[in-house]
Amino acid sequence: MIQLYPHPKQKSLPTMYDLPSENPEEPGLPDEFHDYQPDLLTQTCQSPLYSEDDYLIASDLNLYYDSQHTQWYKRPDWFVVLGAKRSRKQQDLRLSYVIWQEEISPFLVIELASPGTEDEDLGRTERKEKKPPTKWEVYEKILQVPYYVIYDRYQN
Repeated sequence: MIQLYPHPKQKSLPTMYDLPSENPEEPGLPDEFHDYQPDLLTQTCQSPLYSEDDYLIASDLNLYYDSQHTQWYKRPDWFVVLGAKRSRKQQDLRLSYVIWQEEISPFLVIELASPGTEDEDLGRTERKEKKPPTKWEVYEKILQVPYYVIYDRYQN
């Protein structure tokens, strides 16, 4: 007979909001949900109108949107660009998505709600003077993304 010993109560592990980041304006490492959910979206996203090589699916890829401000970018948790050529060769995979070169805006952007980004994801933050536009402004007004989804795993 195997005797089971009770496990000592596990301390709560730190979250991405508790850990440092190389960028002081951003939280640290992503949590497991931000790894699993984009993979699930990628595995299930299929277009009946486009071949697999004619749309780009990306997660956590810098999206540069203003040729006049080349340091400004957003990094959607997951997005799809219909009509963008997808590469299968490792050396040709994109390091970023640059709108003024690609000339095609995303069709669908999904942000996975997090306590640190929720207000900006939902368009509740105001643009600060001499700062880049908010996510909401970029997706709605600049890129005119047809579908912008914010998913909160706690409230479904």
